[in-house]
Amino acid sequence: MTHSVHDFDMLLTNGQKQSLAEFKGKVLLIVNTASQCGFTPQYEGLEKLYQDYREKGFVVLAFPCDQFGHQEPGSDESIQEFCSLNFNLSFPLFRKTLVNGDQAAPLFEHLKTHAPGVLGSKSIKWNFTKFLIDTEGQVIKRYAPTTKPEQLRNDIESLLNKN
Repeated sequence: MTHSVHDFDMLLTNGQKQSLAEFKGKVLLIVNTASQCGFTPQYEGLEKLYQDYREKGFVVLAFPCDQFGHQEPGSDESIQEFCSLNFNLSFPLFRKTLVNGDQAAPLFEHLKTHAPGVLGSKSIKWNFTKFLIDTEGQVIKRYAPTTKPEQLRNDIESLLNKN
């Protein structure tokens, strides 16, 4: 039985295993992303949040996903290159991940169970759905793809100030 986001291991784009337990004590924002989506410019806002708060214990974790409109067709290497060249991303970027369906990553099943969408729906509706996680690895809130990263500042600050 998983009790926290810290119970999961995921693969980074370079294939290296990343234990999410290494993020204990940090506030996390977990996002399913895509390179060819109308929301792709949110990468810029996510990087700004990371730059502004990382010294205070905040990390963005991006999980590219190709389940919505085939908007992430590339390889892990091409996704990494795209994000570096276009957005100069410095936060962790993971391997392409399934977030819905029978093959969905257990991490995303955990997130959806602990922060269902509108009307209690579990499935993720589109790219750039965001999950805010506290320092204990508990899912605090789910945000719609249309919620811009800068709109999360108050929630992030309030979690950072709890420590």
